[in-house]
Amino acid sequence: MSSSTSQIRLLLVEDVPQVAQYVRGLLNAQQAIKLVDVVTDGSRVAAQVQQLRPDVIVVDWLLQGRTKGRRVVEVLHEGGLHIPVIALTVPQSPVEPDPKAGIAAVISMPFSGFELVNVVNAVHAAASASEGVHGSRVIAVFAPKGGVGKTTISFNLAVTLATLGHRTCLMDGSLQFGDLRSLLKVPGDAPSILDLPTDRVGESDLADVLWRDPSGIDILLAPPRVELAEMVSVRDVDKVVSLLRRVYQVVVIDMAATLGDVSLAILDAADTVLEIVTYDSTTIRNTLAVADAFRAIGYPAGKVRYLVNRADSAGGIRPDDLARALGRAPEHSVISDGKLVVESNNQGVPFVLASPEAQISRDVATMAASLLKAPAPAAARR
Repeated sequence: MSSSTSQIRLLLVEDVPQVAQYVRGLLNAQQAIKLVDVVTDGSRVAAQVQQLRPDVIVVDWLLQGRTKGRRVVEVLHEGGLHIPVIALTVPQSPVEPDPKAGIAAVISMPFSGFELVNVVNAVHAAASASEGVHGSRVIAVFAPKGGVGKTTISFNLAVTLATLGHRTCLMDGSLQFGDLRSLLKVPGDAPSILDLPTDRVGESDLADVLWRDPSGIDILLAPPRVELAEMVSVRDVDKVVSLLRRVYQVVVIDMAATLGDVSLAILDAADTVLEIVTYDSTTIRNTLAVADAFRAIGYPAGKVRYLVNRADSAGGIRPDDLARALGRAPEHSVISDGKLVVESNNQGVPFVLASPEAQISRDVATMAASLLKAPAPAAARR
């Protein structure tokens, strides 16, 4: 069961194209639920559930294939796939909710988007509560310009979160250039996201490809060569982030400085976007341009939290001027400590462990604690 504090991932089992299109249209008009796939063959549902790991499943009780809706629910229940199922039916063929048999709720055609969203939200919340799920958190560390310390911040933030007692994974979302591989002196032949299966990804597959850093965190590396990044699709990223969320309490993703399809998929999946800004006019200009893009996408303001890196190096730009440009005061700040950072990076170790009493390390610790307490915003899109 996912504990996602972002979008609820919904799998629809429906073999009538008109009904599938109707449901898809209803969900396109809202932002809280993401339709991950439509399965038309009931016999394939269990395999798709293993692969896509949805939070909620809607099953048409009147499936016309050899595997009927009732049997789909039985297979899921017998297989220990404890994902809440909503039975979709019509008034002429009533179905009763039966949680013990795997039917969490029933929705009858015709229904509105409001009714569908309410039912999905209710069964997801009930399932999460019954399992005592407290929620994982995905933090995407982003900057619209290179050279602002994004990878260094990502690494040290992830290590700090681990030292606070949270099982943490760091993912290299900069798929073309794999900055983490260079920073950590990882061998060129170390496994990467490309070594995960493309059809079905399980926890055992993940364990085989993660780089286990001496700092105590697991790291999912980017491909070892620039041209290999094209082999990673948006669908691959969706599946991997979903799996990481289920395995780890915190997932930190070091993003690329672009807004392509893969980057947007990661940002969509993130609970928090930690956007780095510095006292540099070009960085500020790019940050404002990205803010406009995020508003157009529909991200709520609370999804993005600003970090002023090298906060003691204003370069002639006053903090009040920066806050005025951003439209709000940045939530976090980290001072510069060039000597410590460069020495630590050259050795491939986090400065938060090399010198935990340094002010820069204390700044990162303060930020980490604040990010864990921050309420997750409403989901954006997709």
